[in-house]
Amino acid sequence: MKSLPLIIACVAIAAGAAAHGAATHRWETPTPVALDRLHAHAVTLGDYESESVPNDLPLKEKSVGTCRRYTSASRNQGFMVSVISGAAGSVATHTPDVCYVASGYKMLRPPLRETIDVPGAGSVSYYVCEFEKKTATRTDRQRVRWSWTADGTWSAPDTPRIAYLRVVNLAKVYIVTPIGEADALAVAADTPGVKQFTAACFAQYHGLFAK
Repeated sequence: MKSLPLIIACVAIAAGAAAHGAATHRWETPTPVALDRLHAHAVTLGDYESESVPNDLPLKEKSVGTCRRYTSASRNQGFMVSVISGAAGSVATHTPDVCYVASGYKMLRPPLRETIDVPGAGSVSYYVCEFEKKTATRTDRQRVRWSWTADGTWSAPDTPRIAYLRVVNLAKVYIVTPIGEADALAVAADTPGVKQFTAACFAQYHGLFAK
């Protein structure tokens, strides 16, 4: 029975591969019509103008990422909004507190969960965190907000990978604004204008899933 250990090892490897494939939905063929709309949608609010820019966020297996820059001359405010979608096992992980730090940013405080009421979309929760990267010539500080959805209901669960374990397709959004030193050093609330734009994103993205 010299071959018995080899057989057991092969069975264990096959079982592990099957479990990983099931968790990441590797063998399923999704039809993410709503997610296609999500990537193509440009948020409209007041005089905000948008332009598509290259996505520089790292993507994991079977993930798609798109990015838009929004600017308002009257409000002197800008946003960078990124959408990532794909297999839930990939999209649920690699959050900003991981990928930003891996890109050279320092996390200024642990992520906090915030909740806002969005007309037509109910209560929306998202994480928010500040990051800083210093070079010889400049300091880049950003406040990043992120949340997930599988059906248009945006949420920030404690453990996304477990919360979305049975989901095939998942989307994640990053809403990013530059911040000054004073905001970076204190737990400052977003301005009403920033909250308005954030709510507009979630409201319009929510509506795309109802079409």
